[in-house]
Amino acid sequence: MKIQKFTHSPFQENTYLVWNEETKETIIIDPSCLSKSEELEIENFVLNNNLNVKYLFNTHGHLDHIFGNAFIKNRFNPVHYAPEKDMPLFERAEEQAKSFGIKMKKSPNPDFYFNESEILKILGTEIKLIFTPGHTPGEFCIYFPNENTCFTGDVLFMESIGRTDLWGGDYKTLMNSINSKLLTLPDETTIYAGHGEKSTIQHEKLNNPFLQ
Repeated sequence: MKIQKFTHSPFQENTYLVWNEETKETIIIDPSCLSKSEELEIENFVLNNNLNVKYLFNTHGHLDHIFGNAFIKNRFNPVHYAPEKDMPLFERAEEQAKSFGIKMKKSPNPDFYFNESEILKILGTEIKLIFTPGHTPGEFCIYFPNENTCFTGDVLFMESIGRTDLWGGDYKTLMNSINSKLLTLPDETTIYAGHGEKSTIQHEKLNNPFLQ
């Protein structure tokens, strides 16, 4: 499995391209491309590496994580997964963007909702969907157990945690999600967050001030 990160938009959100090196089957996680140049950066990377974009995943519905949904769906027509409980955020994203002076394309509705009881078998591996509310009501983390890799959206960052002062956020719920769902993953699990640099579960147990 290969991973490429792009950091886009005024919110400096991390978009991840994840693909099988042999088949080129690709997932795009949380596309934040907002400008034409950012869209072209992703498009050119996909074309130059002969990637086959089959899936679009949104960990949650905050606008910076879905800025690029319309472009990705229109350009590559992937199967789109997102959290059902965050649909109010998807529906109000354009309105929220205007409050920041930003114009964004309306996000398409997802084709499927995440289901924690479902194990996806794509990219030649297994993907477990971990329901981790608290930053938003519906957020999911995307866990690849065979690769010891987890995409944590805005739940757990390097030495920090997600905000809970936004719509639907709840600190107690977030901490329960982290402690019961993420810190129980193997220590060697690499986490790729929606903002900032990658880390590991072990590093966060030892160094994250919110978890001490």
